[in-house]
Amino acid sequence: MGSYLKRKKNHKKKSSTKAEKAEANYEKVAAKTPPGEGGRFKAMEKVAKAKGAKDPGALAAYIGRKKYGDKKFTKMAQKGKKA
Repeated sequence: MGSYLKRKKNHKKKSSTKAEKAEANYEKVAAKTPPGEGGRFKAMEKVAKAKGAKDPGALAAYIGRKKYGDKKFTKMAQKGKKA
């Protein structure tokens, strides 16, 4: 009887939320895409939206400006809009 319970316990499916999936996707995109092409920004927007942000684009921009600085982030944003 004990082995039956162990098997049943191991078959529990781990549920992941939209936010966890979006974060995992962001990690993949961040590893592949260099900063300034817009891919990371779009992935960060999806993470913010999944977590319930009212304006995910503004939150992603705030995080980017905090990480890279205003001047560098503005240059990356201009480059990303052209691509």
